[in-house]
This record gives sequence, C-alpha cells and structure tokens, in this order.
Amino acid sequence: MAKGVSVPYSHVDCSLRALAGQAEGFGHFTVGGHHGAIFHVTTLSDDGPGSLRIGCRKKEPLWIVFEVSGTIELRSHLSVSSYKTIDGRGQRIKLTGMGLRLKECEHVIICNLEFEGGRGHDVDAIQIKPNSKHIWIDRCSLKDYADGLIDITKESTNVTISRCHFSNHDKTILIGGDASNCGDRCMRVTIHHCFFDGTRQRHPRVRFAKVHLYNNYTRDWGIYAVCASVESQIYSQCNIYEAGQKKVAFKYLTEKAADKEEECTGCIISEGDLFMDGTKSGLLEPAATSSPFHPNENYQIWTVVPATNELKHVLQHCTGWQDVPRPPGP
Repeated sequence: MAKGVSVPYSHVDCSLRALAGQAEGFGHFTVGGHHGAIFHVTTLSDDGPGSLRIGCRKKEPLWIVFEVSGTIELRSHLSVSSYKTIDGRGQRIKLTGMGLRLKECEHVIICNLEFEGGRGHDVDAIQIKPNSKHIWIDRCSLKDYADGLIDITKESTNVTISRCHFSNHDKTILIGGDASNCGDRCMRVTIHHCFFDGTRQRHPRVRFAKVHLYNNYTRDWGIYAVCASVESQIYSQCNIYEAGQKKVAFKYLTEKAADKEEECTGCIISEGDLFMDGTKSGLLEPAATSSPFHPNENYQIWTVVPATNELKHVLQHCTGWQDVPRPPGP
C-alpha cells in the first residue's frame, strides 16, 4: 500500500461479523445477518440443498459463507431477503447468467464476490428496488452485464458501495430510474474508494437522490464520468478523474419531474477533486434556487484523503474481489 494513504475498514477482517454496522456513509446502519446463524453454501448449484439461493430465500437473519469456490450460474434473478450477509471472504465465487435482486428488503451486506456475464432483458448484476434500505456492497468485482451493474431505484435508500472494481461495461451505476418516480427524492447513496476502470458511463447517473462520492478513481470513460439529472444533488469529494478520448467528467441532463411544470437538471459540488491529463470538469455553478447538501448533515465521520497519485495506486490494487481468508468467528 502506498505510504501515507489510509483506507477505511482495516479492522473488519479481524473477525467474521466485524463487518456489521461498519459501512461508512449512508449505509452505515447496515447490520446484515449479524444476529443470525451461519449458513454454509456447499454447492455451486443454482438451487437446492446447500445452495446460495436457499440461504437467500430464508426469512430469518443469516450470515452466509462459502465452503466452495467457483462459478454459480444463475438461471433466474436471485432474490435476497432481509437481514442477510453474503460473505465471499475465504473463497472465490463468481455469479453469472443473472444477478441479485434486492426487492423490498433491508439490512443486506454483499461482500467479496465477482459478477460477470449476466444476459437477458433488465438483467443487472445487483438490482436494488423497490423500497429497499440499509444496503452495503463491499469489495465486489463487477463487469459485462446486459443492463446495469448496480441499479438503485424506486425509493431505495441508505446504500453504501465501497472498494468495488467496475470494468468492461457500458451503464455502470444508475440511481433513480425515471423522472416520473418523484418518490425517489428520499434516496441517499454513498460511493467511495471504488475503481471505475474504463467503463463507459454512469459513475453514477443520478435522478432526485443525494449522492456522496469520495476517493474514487474513474478513468477512460466513453461518454462521461458522472451525470446529474432532475433535482439530483451530488457531492464529489477528493475523487480522481482521468479522461481518455472523452475529456469532460461531469455531464448535466435536463428532465421534468412528474409533479413539476418546468424541466430542471441536477447539482454537482466538487471539493478537492483531481482532474488529470487534460480532463475538463464540465462543472456548472449551482442554480440560485438549488440548495446543495453536505455529507456532514447526514453523518459525521468518513475516511477521506487527498486525491493523489498514491491514492490512485491504492485503488488500482485494493478494490474488487480480494484474496483474503475468511475471518475467524461463529
């Protein structure tokens, strides 16, 4: 690790359940299956005894761990019920074919998994909708899905995405699916210490929501890095933006909320961001009628360091699935 660059969560691998309640940002209350039994995944089969699907389907809190490594080919969306931790530490699990669906659930932690090769209409790697809350996605590698990698829509909120690696994809993260969903004004998402590695767009694209981005590295996008649309409020703090052929990092789109008469765009505040190698921010002044949020109105502590080459190096090597042992503990 680069000297002098601190990253969050250095303590969460000391014991199995140390992850619970430790997310930074809007997902910081997420406990997953902290108060449940351990469920052991013993097969790579899509369904049946010992499968991941069986564990996710159960209604009681569970901390799900894997006794096998390999690829699970999902034949349909895998629905995750409330109070679950899907903990891939200690093994190397790849999900393909379809993705996870977090529908009307709460307190879900997804840690140290790979997602690749989802196919079919509306197939996202991780789909969070509707009305889900307290979600933490940590140290996952995501690429090459038919639709999005992570979609957060329809009044889902209090989500943190951390230390993930995104690559080989077009529509990366969508927050707020449609200008007609005015209830999405409740949505709050934090994305930090992630590496957007040549993905084309949506890092993220936002409608209505409040989004805090910090210490992420986004490079070589194909259209834009971050997009603000109708009524969104994005606080971009100490991120690294390194353009390829497309030089402008921030894009603004204008849409009309279903309950308003006038079209409007969103707001982006940039604090301490690093725009490298000829990157142009594209930043616009907030409209006089807008009232941008600051993260400290919602949480007091987060681990942020200056945007530097040292941070860039760390994010290239310490994001996505990690070869770490399963921590001890019941």
